[in-house]
Amino acid sequence: MKYSKATNYALHTMLFLVAAGQSKPVGVQQLAEQQNLSPTYLSKILTKLVKAGMIESASGANGGYRLKRNWENISFLDIIHAIEGAASLFDCSLDHGPQCAIQQVVLAAEAQMEQHLRNQTMAELVQRKKIIF
Repeated sequence: MKYSKATNYALHTMLFLVAAGQSKPVGVQQLAEQQNLSPTYLSKILTKLVKAGMIESASGANGGYRLKRNWENISFLDIIHAIEGAASLFDCSLDHGPQCAIQQVVLAAEAQMEQHLRNQTMAELVQRKKIIF
């Protein structure tokens, strides 16, 4: 099971924005340099986060991206769903439906993982003493 690089970059970008605070927008160039990414590539990721309602963009000379209100409630799962979508990671190729024993085991494990990711917020990470971007 592997998430895309875009999800990795989205999680790190959100953590950076949380650590930066809400005082002023952070430019895409600065966010991209933080992760050694192309600003164009990161812009596509940021667009998904804006559409998901997690961040907002401001245009102009002092423009950039910043967190929206109630950012404290944004979970890892919220960010993952914004980038990857909410589809299940497993789909039984034999199409047995919900009675498939293998599908039941895998979906139960996935539900536990999602619950863990839902319980972990960006705000909790920032409260830790050492954060490595």
